[in-house]
Amino acid sequence: MKLFITNFKKLWKYAENNKILILKCIIYNIMFVAIRISVILLSAKLIIKLTNNDMMGLFLTAILVFAIELSHNTIYYFLRICYQKIYKNLFTGLQSSLSEEILSIKKECIDKNSSGLFIQRITSDTSSLATLFKDLIQVLGQLLSDIGVFVTIFILNKIAFLFFVLCTIIILTIALYKEKNYSIKDKIFKEENEKTTSFISETVRGAKDIKILNAYDSFKEILNSKIEVLNQKRYELDDTNRKWDNIFWFSVFTYRFLLVSLIALLIHKGMLEIAIAIILYNSMSKVTDFISNSGALIKTIKGFNLSCDRIFSIMDENKFSKEKFGELHLDTINGDFEFRDISFSYDNERSVLNNMSFKVNANETVAFVGKSGAGKSTIFSLLCKLYDNYTGTILIDDNDIRELDRDSLRSNISVISQNPYIFNMSIKDNLRIIKKDLTDEEMKKACKTACLDEFIETLPQKYNTIVGEGGVMLSGGQKQRLAIARALIQKTEIILFDEATSALDNETQKHIQKAIDNLKNEYTIMIIAHRFSTILNCDKIFVIDDGKVIDSGSHEQLLKRCKQYKKLYESEIKD
Repeated sequence: MKLFITNFKKLWKYAENNKILILKCIIYNIMFVAIRISVILLSAKLIIKLTNNDMMGLFLTAILVFAIELSHNTIYYFLRICYQKIYKNLFTGLQSSLSEEILSIKKECIDKNSSGLFIQRITSDTSSLATLFKDLIQVLGQLLSDIGVFVTIFILNKIAFLFFVLCTIIILTIALYKEKNYSIKDKIFKEENEKTTSFISETVRGAKDIKILNAYDSFKEILNSKIEVLNQKRYELDDTNRKWDNIFWFSVFTYRFLLVSLIALLIHKGMLEIAIAIILYNSMSKVTDFISNSGALIKTIKGFNLSCDRIFSIMDENKFSKEKFGELHLDTINGDFEFRDISFSYDNERSVLNNMSFKVNANETVAFVGKSGAGKSTIFSLLCKLYDNYTGTILIDDNDIRELDRDSLRSNISVISQNPYIFNMSIKDNLRIIKKDLTDEEMKKACKTACLDEFIETLPQKYNTIVGEGGVMLSGGQKQRLAIARALIQKTEIILFDEATSALDNETQKHIQKAIDNLKNEYTIMIIAHRFSTILNCDKIFVIDDGKVIDSGSHEQLLKRCKQYKKLYESEIKD
């Protein structure tokens, strides 16, 4: 119960805007209690009127019961509306907050976990928790209404009341043990389901490579194995539920038998009238409803705690570290940046950067070259603050990036990767996610600078063309040029090209090179490239080896004095 209270407090901030709706639910359910007591007592009166042959009294009482039952249905209609609104508001708030939390998780935490985990949390678990919160209020309301039955039984017969209370305690104890065993199996099942969902997600995303590698049989074998394990856990979960359901319903049937025996005994002893006995017998199902609702409440609380644990673990700083930014805000930046004695390791064992230092001036076009694994791409990751567990200082316009707020940093840097992610929407919408009020003129200007406008104009639907998931309808070069257009619309002062042309043909590379040339002297441009033809005209080239800058200068200068640069260059020419 302590855990439930703690979780309820955590969730309450997402339900605070539902206070009026929850208050309405409470009022409606209190009305239900009064209605339930009234209907049972009036039902007893109906039987008495019938046995006394009072037809007029019977008719009037029946009309009153009809009116009360009608009011019950009317109230229930509005109560269901309240429940649905509570669910909608809570689900929306949870998904929105959880999405924000996931986006703020540090990259190293995301790297260590599968995407399926986060997908499951943000889709299935938020829906489950919102449903459970709604069910919790609903079950509590039903229990409150069911209490009216016990009040009525107490009024009618004290011995029967004690019997009902004793049976309820016994059956509830059984229900409690059932839910304890079920929740253990349910937690195991959900963990296994998460793993299987993650693997299925990876299989779908990697379908192309699976086919090319002819790894169909291997993936099928692994997938079948995971599905088999998952369904075994589901079977064990259902089996637990089935066994305890048998015990639960056996106790309910025993309770019904004992109730009939008690009623017969009380009638025989002259302690119970026939009319009241009939009412008590009819109340048996309502007490069973109370037991079922109590069991449902226990199950709901267990599920509520489990879903809270899964969702709030994402928000827990100890389990998933969040990105932290400073408070310094810069409306505009010039584009100067500097690395001062930067050392960094992904796994805290093998260093990727070792006391790296260099400086780039605003509006310069610079390049980084070096062997694979030398630390080139890591420079970009640190500059964007995707990782912050480095030593040393990274400066933008002489400001430590640790002191900058998120907008000052991320709104002023764009990264064009070898395979930029393009969203499954139109070209126009892919650009408007950067700027909602983007005009057609601004959009076309950006695409023209990125050497993409001519291609778009050849498409039947032009800028309204849907590009597919991940931009599957576009070539690699077209995706990169679309990413360049996005950067231009974002108007970042620093644009990073991370091996953007390494996998492109010569013709496409020329388009990318032209797009880069269009940006020169207006933006600070940094390029990582294996193809030296992309960087020959850079203002400065940094040679990286073993996590350090070992030399820098123009192409001609480095050919003359840097043996490693010359070796890299000549190696490409030979290839």
